[in-house]
Amino acid sequence: MIELLGLSLLIMCASLVGVFTVWNRVGSFIEKKLDYLVSFSSGVFLVFLYGLATEAVEHAGGLAYGLPWLLVGAVGIWLIFKILPSSHVHVHAHEEGEHHQPLDARRMLLTDGIHNAADGIFLAASYAVSPALAATAGISIFVHEALQEISEFFVLRDAGYSIKKALGVNFLVSSTILIGAVGGYFLLGAFEMLEGPLLGIAAGGILVVLLHDLIPHSIRDAKNPRHYALHLLWFFAGMLVMFAVTTFVPHAEPEPHKEVSVQSVLLA
Repeated sequence: MIELLGLSLLIMCASLVGVFTVWNRVGSFIEKKLDYLVSFSSGVFLVFLYGLATEAVEHAGGLAYGLPWLLVGAVGIWLIFKILPSSHVHVHAHEEGEHHQPLDARRMLLTDGIHNAADGIFLAASYAVSPALAATAGISIFVHEALQEISEFFVLRDAGYSIKKALGVNFLVSSTILIGAVGGYFLLGAFEMLEGPLLGIAAGGILVVLLHDLIPHSIRDAKNPRHYALHLLWFFAGMLVMFAVTTFVPHAEPEPHKEVSVQSVLLA
């Protein structure tokens, strides 16, 4: 149990470590290029969405079972934020000195929290097989999470969050991995059944974030053909970076169809 909690806390730190490193070195550049970095984040999230949707379908047992959860996530999260009042944050300036409509990052934060809970369940299932597999899975999740959290940080900054608030909110949302990890440790069978639906709902939510928030934001920001070209370049750069990460650091999967009882987990 201690090892599982340690891995979960390490993954939570991914929401801070990468951002501190990037910010301390190129902070002023990032501030000036936030709008383009939102396009970069869109590319990262597009590849992430594909991987998440694929995992959701696999865990659900096929497209016919996984696709409904994707639709539930997309429609449900869209409806939730149609009902909730709008988020009010200050509007920051472009590098040219103009002002623009900030992003509403709450959809992204909610879907990230759901996805992190599913990661916690995956980590608990890996730990039930063997601590070595859990360590491999933890490192894999950390690497993927670091790039994703840096991308989310860019979006939060563009949405008007201060550096301190963006870091704090990212860390708080990443803590939902503890819900999945601890719940999966004690009730693995029940929680494993939730992993497919959670991944599907998170994937549907990210689809809404991409189509409703990030991509339209980049299109609104582009003022001329040069801006459109730069946004596309940053978008494809995000896709390439995330694709490279997922290719060279794939998720470590527990053995398929391996039955693990609650008693064996408690005795591990």
